[in-house]
Amino acid sequence: MTKTEVQMILDWLVDTYGAQNSGFHHNHPWQHLIAIMLSAQSTDKQVDAVLPALYQRFDTVEDVAEADLEEIESYIRSIGIYKNKAKNMKKCCIQLAQDFHGIVPSTREELMSLAGIGRKTANLYMANELGMPEITVDTHVHRVSNRLGWVDSKNVLGTEKQLRMVLPKEYWIPINILLIRHGRAVCTSRSPKCEKCQISKFCKYYQKNS
Repeated sequence: MTKTEVQMILDWLVDTYGAQNSGFHHNHPWQHLIAIMLSAQSTDKQVDAVLPALYQRFDTVEDVAEADLEEIESYIRSIGIYKNKAKNMKKCCIQLAQDFHGIVPSTREELMSLAGIGRKTANLYMANELGMPEITVDTHVHRVSNRLGWVDSKNVLGTEKQLRMVLPKEYWIPINILLIRHGRAVCTSRSPKCEKCQISKFCKYYQKNS
């Protein structure tokens, strides 16, 4: 695929879905990090529903670090795998309090040293909270970029590395929300709506299967 074709797809995605992403409600950077952690295997709507009460109770990392696990669980019970997330949330805040003076670190390596924080969460935090040019690859981004032919990768790390070579740097942050929205609306995991897709003429998957 040529650079011109890549740009045409990007232009269409932006025009169709918009590149703005308000992110999760938060009062402090550590709360944003926790919200992203909570969103794993859960919908944004589920996470947004619990955040106001959660942050009203927990205003500092020390508040979470010193809280009983059962109390933390009570605030996020409606979210998937909430018990495991509550454990990670408490441990992460203990680490932030003890090792980072309550301040969220800004490097991927330090972020990934925290409980419950993998590469995807670290990248999304750096992109959305710090404005750093990082590509966040979730299942939608991985699926759609492979179908388009932008990448040829069987794992998300490979997809991230290959997208760095394909995409102009100014699209590294917004590509996550653009492909999530397209993946949910059209390029679904099962039975993608190729006949309705306005960029199918550029798509490797469509060309192979049509």
